[in-house]
Amino acid sequence: MTFIRFITCAAAAVSLSLAAAARAEDKVLTIYTYDSFISEWGPGPQVKEEFEKTCACKVNFVGIEDGVALLNRLKLEGPSAKADLVLGLDTSLTEEASKTGLFAPHDIDASAASVPGGYKDSVFVPYDYGHFAVVYDSQTLKNPPKSMKELIEGDPAQKIVIQDPRTSTPGLGLLLWIKAIYGDKAPEAWARLKDRVLTVTPGWSEAYGLFTKGEAPMVLSYSTSPAYHIVEEKTDRYKATEFSEGHYIQIEVAGLLKASRQPALARDFLRFMLSPAFQDQIPTKNWMMPVAKTSAPLPEAFATLIKPQKTFDMPSETVAENRKAWIAEWQAAMAAK
Repeated sequence: MTFIRFITCAAAAVSLSLAAAARAEDKVLTIYTYDSFISEWGPGPQVKEEFEKTCACKVNFVGIEDGVALLNRLKLEGPSAKADLVLGLDTSLTEEASKTGLFAPHDIDASAASVPGGYKDSVFVPYDYGHFAVVYDSQTLKNPPKSMKELIEGDPAQKIVIQDPRTSTPGLGLLLWIKAIYGDKAPEAWARLKDRVLTVTPGWSEAYGLFTKGEAPMVLSYSTSPAYHIVEEKTDRYKATEFSEGHYIQIEVAGLLKASRQPALARDFLRFMLSPAFQDQIPTKNWMMPVAKTSAPLPEAFATLIKPQKTFDMPSETVAENRKAWIAEWQAAMAAK
């Protein structure tokens, strides 16, 4: 081989290598998720950094207010949705999400995931879970409600901030929690509870922000929320109250869209979700329970949390069949004078 031919071949090899690198850098995985997941204190930034170390790609998170709002946006955009993955629906919405026809089977081994009651699905992969709970300020509320009955029938002067079930998965969770306990008498329960409701926010972040600013002594959140204050703020001022009837569980999931431009990369991310690199971020960034092994034990703060003795969890099919009617009941009860 002549020197000129060698230089020419070498230059071509470098050119091909640079082109391949450029193509790798051009790979973008777009993920729709909820705002708090990608906040500076949420798991999103670290998840993005860890996955990008392995994928020769860029992760583009698109924040949408809350979990139900994610589904609403997907319905609005349809097959033209720009996302490859949706992360932040929960199992109360999976049947309705599947019926849109927008999701593809994940085709991965998700056996590493373990949640209370078990969960296996060909379309959605779980990544965390937690129980809904009323979190209260122990400095301003000395006798918090110990049951849903006490919350509903308690002093209207002691307010709670809740979320809208039309846009928020915690808001929908409260709707299902009350329906699970009261059944056909849920509208009457809401009619009494509304006098204790300071305001209804579109999503969790707004509600919790009002609570920590002292606007109300109670907020609808999670049994794991107090761990944040213990770990990050070194205070046990904010506590979750255990309800005698039991608590409703939330299992959060992610799913691959059929219209994804990067289906193989999206499936790699779903596998990554069940690895310690992702699961390590859940307890102290998303303040939920991991579904798979982490590289270290949970912080000691988690040992202090309430442990619900009974778990409510309606089948997703039941929720899909009744969600609109139950929301209409809620709206009517909340609007009544």
